[in-house]
Amino acid sequence: MRSPDTSTSWHPASWQSKPAQQQPRYEDVAAVERVITQLSRLPPIVVSWEVEALRERLAAAQRGQAFLLQGGDCAETFADCESDQIAKKLKILLQMSLVLLHGLKKPIVRVGRMAGQYAKPRSADTETRHGLSLPSYRGDLVNRPEFTAEARAADPSLLLRGYERAALTLNFVRALVDGGFADLHHPEYWDLGFVKHSPLKDAFRSIAESIADALDFFEGISGRPVHETTHASFYASHEGLLLLYEQAQTRFIPRQKRWYNLSTHMPWIGMRTAQLDGAHVEYFRGISNPIAVKVGSAMDAGWAQGLVTALNPQGEPGRLTFIHRLGVKDIEKRLPPLIEAVRQTGQTVLWVCDPMHGNTETTTGGIKTRRFENILKEIELAFRIHAEMGSYLGGVHIELTGEDVTECTGGARGLTDADLQRAYRSSVDPRLNYEQALELALLIAERAHAQRRLGD
Repeated sequence: MRSPDTSTSWHPASWQSKPAQQQPRYEDVAAVERVITQLSRLPPIVVSWEVEALRERLAAAQRGQAFLLQGGDCAETFADCESDQIAKKLKILLQMSLVLLHGLKKPIVRVGRMAGQYAKPRSADTETRHGLSLPSYRGDLVNRPEFTAEARAADPSLLLRGYERAALTLNFVRALVDGGFADLHHPEYWDLGFVKHSPLKDAFRSIAESIADALDFFEGISGRPVHETTHASFYASHEGLLLLYEQAQTRFIPRQKRWYNLSTHMPWIGMRTAQLDGAHVEYFRGISNPIAVKVGSAMDAGWAQGLVTALNPQGEPGRLTFIHRLGVKDIEKRLPPLIEAVRQTGQTVLWVCDPMHGNTETTTGGIKTRRFENILKEIELAFRIHAEMGSYLGGVHIELTGEDVTECTGGARGLTDADLQRAYRSSVDPRLNYEQALELALLIAERAHAQRRLGD
């Protein structure tokens, strides 16, 4: 296993010599330095061997031998750090992974978009209301959402609050998982209270019972437990947007002889900050975590090839994921050239479909939403295009919640624009609710099953 190429004197702060997009402006530089120093001395949120374990699993997905399920909120808030909300999010991801395991017949790599997703990019540095312009709200890691000068000022102390909330969140997830919460023998424990009212409940419980019966049968005749059925590995990810925060949690591990970002297992670069000569690519090229890049319609072949060369020069399996977010209207035109461009580098990446961001639209009432049918259609097209190109779609990246929200239209209950008013809670982008997320997993699994039957 080879290290990232750091031959040009990379260090965790070398990004500061490059143009940095989407970074807040702090008034008190001394206060920022104090906070970063304090953060750099606090214990890491994750450890290097967990990071390496995830890289190996992602390498399997890259070969078509596993499938990545990455999901969670578009943007976490500090107020979301509650046991009930965390448990519900974990439950829906576990339910989806069970359904996908049953349908795809391959291991599911579970990665939560959580425990650090506290910063968000913005299209403008300022927001104007009634003639008053203030800094944009950039997430709880940076400032506060209230439209006042005090709330919108970038506050470095929030970096510490974010670290604390991320650590608390992941600690609770680990406790649940290690305590048997994710035992495949008892998926009924994962039920969200309102699933019993869902038209999907029978389909999910049939799958759960089928897997539980198969486990019981195998263990009965073999006399030994099936590996990893009582403990489901779970990993965390977030967009590595605020580079001071990421830098502070970057450590050199002598045993590995590598640098790791230990604020999360799998950080990613957003499309808005993926410039080849920019600070984010400079920072990400030196850390040894598995990393991802969001790939949008504006990315051409040369840009994609440059990212592959810069971020994974040694071609390390499981190192680099491309999460394409092209939208149902553009995916057939844009995805094949990107697949071919990467192939021409002689390297491979893990291809993952984000069917959310490219399908965002605004209702006549001014509410941001996404249509379930477009989300599903983009995933179906992604599977087909990768198969036709001799590639693998190795995962999906979904913005979702375990809550009973109404932010995306469509799905089994046929939510309409009028329904959005009932429980629209996202402060940033619309998410699939628990029922829509489970339905999406069921439909992906059904189509995979049908495709296998056709192949037979």
